[in-house]
Amino acid sequence: MQTRKFGNNGPQVSVVGQGTWYLDRGDRKAAIAALKRGIDAGMTHIDTAEMYGDAELVIADAIAGRRDELFLVSKVLPSNASRRGAITACERSLKRLKTDRLDCYLLHWRGTYPLAETVAAFDELIAAGKVRSWGVSNFDADDLDELLDVAGEGRIACNQVLYHLRERAIEHAVIPWCEQHGVAVVAYSPFGHNDFPALSSKSGAVLQSIAQTHQATPRQVALSFLTRLLPVLAIPKASNADHAAENAAAGALELSGDEIAALDAAFPRGPKPRSLPML
Repeated sequence: MQTRKFGNNGPQVSVVGQGTWYLDRGDRKAAIAALKRGIDAGMTHIDTAEMYGDAELVIADAIAGRRDELFLVSKVLPSNASRRGAITACERSLKRLKTDRLDCYLLHWRGTYPLAETVAAFDELIAAGKVRSWGVSNFDADDLDELLDVAGEGRIACNQVLYHLRERAIEHAVIPWCEQHGVAVVAYSPFGHNDFPALSSKSGAVLQSIAQTHQATPRQVALSFLTRLLPVLAIPKASNADHAAENAAAGALELSGDEIAALDAAFPRGPKPRSLPML
């Protein structure tokens, strides 16, 4: 598994991690087995959020006895992102995850509370040892500019954003901004949301051909393409242990320049949208 530095001052983190949105809605034993298999395969970056129902409880069971191996991330809802509210939400997540600290804590998306108030909460959590770093999710470049004015250079660990083959809007401004300021980009829903390219389509055929060349799967090729840019890490969700192992194997797959160019042509990024896409 390849690793990359998480932000300016963060540790090395697995390029392919594990997302947990909707993880609590299926078979609990299968979900726990998937997380454990993923950790065994090197996907030690695990992402969750207070919004994800009981996902934090499922994770707690999966990581019991292995906390020190992991880079664990959770997120606070904008409605809880006041100074006191964010601290309370974090403490609630820690209790549900059965851990004493998070490696990174994110504002899930921008809300009505002033950014300065949320950053103050994050700073207090860091001082208390409950959080090691903080970041944001679903922030466009102009939002990041405002956050930088509030927090200063070198403080924002990551920006978690929607990124998959059919949704490459972040390549216009967000990825360049993050690369300039040493901020990790974490791609959520890297296979899309129930719309992974059909292999019978023209673009899907390109994906399939490249996969066959590497004796890999189309999803592994997709993950390798998305993480070709240095600031980017991906957090696919796996519903079972075999899917987790498949995702993890993408962490060792390297595409050639010609293959990247072919995928770029098959899945064009399109024009810059007026607002940042998000789920």
